[in-house]
Amino acid sequence: MDTQTPHHSEEDWKEKLSQEQYQVLRQSGTESPFTGKYYKHKEDGMYVCGACNNELFSSNTKFESGSGWPSFTDPINKEHIILEEDSTHGMVRTEVRCKHCNSHLGHVFPDGPGKSGNRFCINSIALDFKPKTE
Repeated sequence: MDTQTPHHSEEDWKEKLSQEQYQVLRQSGTESPFTGKYYKHKEDGMYVCGACNNELFSSNTKFESGSGWPSFTDPINKEHIILEEDSTHGMVRTEVRCKHCNSHLGHVFPDGPGKSGNRFCINSIALDFKPKTE
């Protein structure tokens, strides 16, 4: 994990991230559904924060939700994320943020499979992927 990341200024973020990443990660935007690079991605490994490399989701928890965004049942560690109420766009949702750098990742909904019943709906552009090494 990049321990310098949480101390970046917004100008630093603008230099570090692409315009699209900045819009999602730092301004709580959303990429268009069915367009992200990890939407249909099936490789084994770890999905990490696209801003700071904080480990977020294992490929073992990824599932096809039909929503248009990568979906996961659970984070790798609940201590790696922050859940906050989001009442923007005329609805109340639960926003998912990276606990290490406070970047916006997506939202979580109570309509997923598995024991938790959660569907973490995450923007591909907010993620990087680290393949599992043998």
